[in-house]
Amino acid sequence: MAVAPGSRCLLLLFLLLLGILGVPALGDPGPLEDVVIDRYYIPKICLREAQMGDFIRYHYNGTFKDGKKFDSSYDRGATVAGVVGVGRLITGMDRGLQGMCVNERRHLIVPPHLGYGSIGVAGLIPPDATLYFDVVMLDIWNKNDKLQITTLSKPERCNRTVENSDFVRYHYNGTLLDGTPFDSSYSKGSTYDTYVGTGWLIKGMDQGLLGMCAGEKRSIIIPPFLAYGEKGYGTVIPPQASLVFSVLLVDFHNPKDGVFLEHLEVPESCKRRAVTGDFVRYHYNGTLMDGTLFDSSYSRNQTYNTYIGKGYIIPGMDQGLQGVCMGEQRRVVIPPHLAYGENGAGDKIPGSAVLIFDVHVIDFHNPADPVEIETTFRPEGCNVTTRNRDFVRYHYNCSLLDGTRLFSSHDYGKPQEVTLGANKVIEGLNSGLLDMCAGERRVLIVPPHLGHGESGARGVPGSAVLRFEVELISMEEGVPEGYLFIWHGEPPASLYEQMDLNKDGGIPADEFSTFIKTQVAEGKGRLMPSSDPEKVIADMFQNQDRNQDGKITPDELKLKSDEDQEKIHEEL
Repeated sequence: MAVAPGSRCLLLLFLLLLGILGVPALGDPGPLEDVVIDRYYIPKICLREAQMGDFIRYHYNGTFKDGKKFDSSYDRGATVAGVVGVGRLITGMDRGLQGMCVNERRHLIVPPHLGYGSIGVAGLIPPDATLYFDVVMLDIWNKNDKLQITTLSKPERCNRTVENSDFVRYHYNGTLLDGTPFDSSYSKGSTYDTYVGTGWLIKGMDQGLLGMCAGEKRSIIIPPFLAYGEKGYGTVIPPQASLVFSVLLVDFHNPKDGVFLEHLEVPESCKRRAVTGDFVRYHYNGTLMDGTLFDSSYSRNQTYNTYIGKGYIIPGMDQGLQGVCMGEQRRVVIPPHLAYGENGAGDKIPGSAVLIFDVHVIDFHNPADPVEIETTFRPEGCNVTTRNRDFVRYHYNCSLLDGTRLFSSHDYGKPQEVTLGANKVIEGLNSGLLDMCAGERRVLIVPPHLGHGESGARGVPGSAVLRFEVELISMEEGVPEGYLFIWHGEPPASLYEQMDLNKDGGIPADEFSTFIKTQVAEGKGRLMPSSDPEKVIADMFQNQDRNQDGKITPDELKLKSDEDQEKIHEEL
């Protein structure tokens, strides 16, 4: 006849009270009708009680009334495992174990008719012996049990979860159901790395890892038939043991995975996207999937500069930077076979690690890029434009493409002055100032090979693309390279005589200066444009005064065109 659980508890309590009220419980109870149960330790948390038909594992000491031990699982060094309530144990033990929680401790008094009766066990238990058991429950499970999964924590973002054939890296603590630890990846100082769903793990772990996110924590309780079953494992996992794993999934990937891109911020204007062969400057933070930072360009206060698509960086980053815009912020998730593979890198990137790069592209260029010129204003009636050798005055603002301000002529309160084509400014700026009208405004994008190159300059990073806003204030027509003065027509036939103003046969510096200024004033010639014409004239005089005696003689005075012709004859 079946007894309701509540009635059974009342019966056991009644029997216990009888023991207390009649005679001392562990003294001579007289003829007991049922097993006497003393639950002297009950754990605070009891997820499950042993029921008829459950598989259980327990330890016990068995003694007689006088305390003499007749049996002990401890002495054998192995727990007892079996099914409760189905007649495989003595009746008193079958009844006394039911309703127990894992880690519960009980004293059981089993009368002879519920033990070994009037026959006993030859040489071990005499006839009509009352048996005393001290029992601790270690494990409870049922053949109908399923995996028990409890999510302890989960990241806010989870783009993908574990599937069969994924390669996972996880940390774990493994305990028996009673809390006894048997293994831990933390003690080894490395994650456990393996494929899921391919038979490399016990079935319960294969199932328990499915659906996890990187960074998720789970408690996974695995019944023995999904773990190591009847054989157990070595000396640490007994036969028929349920296993409890506390798992932290560090990362995972699939060998078929490619690079995953997440566009965090894309500029509204994107005139061009990076392609293979471009040289890219970018900042990045590199983390593992659990958020551990392994590298950062920000910590070095310097961008990472490299060509893309040419094998200078890991394949995943080569792919991940394709198509970026200047100023774009992008997340690049790279599986290990496109990063550092099974070996990892150094002591910060483990083997088989998925890498996450949060990238901010500062600029990029191609070695074949010209100066990019955008005219923002051009005055009407523009007939005269700048050429090489012209002297120009212009205002400018110079910045990096991310908006970082570098220099400005406005800081000096006056325009910049330069002779174009005289190698006084970077090549890209010189090119951008050509063919401009006075009053014209332009935006110039100058690639580094036409700017300050790989080394950069004071205040300018290496390999930086520069942005100039320029406004041409004024221009003066220049002279050919190598000339300080040119005639607008033919020079006077008797040049020396006209230059020798006092006709004393020598031309000092003051006469030379007066003569040249007169030619310029009358429109017969022009000086190389400069902010200091006196210096230009002084240089001209110095060039003609060949013996440096302070005056020019007829033999010393030569036109530049005549000097060039003489050099040609000398070379011939």
